[in-house]
Amino acid sequence: MGHMSPRLRAFLYEPIGEKDIGCVDGISRELAINLVNKGFNKAYILLGQFLLMHKNESEFQKWMIRCCGATEYEARESSNCLKEWCACFL
Repeated sequence: MGHMSPRLRAFLYEPIGEKDIGCVDGISRELAINLVNKGFNKAYILLGQFLLMHKNESEFQKWMIRCCGATEYEARESSNCLKEWCACFL
């Protein structure tokens, strides 16, 4: 897994539960607002989108950029966060 940011480590520490969208590593305050406005207010809802895309990081990142206004960095970090969570808990 390599180096983990403190935020990623905290996210992976426990099941996803009712964590807010802002807890996902790579999600800035601005992106969190965009996601909430699109109905993605909880981390598990964003995880559901990731799973609907068959955990395809490339497609998820494109969707984050195109539909949610994520930067490439935000899209990459958030998809990695969800991928790592899946590896730990699924």
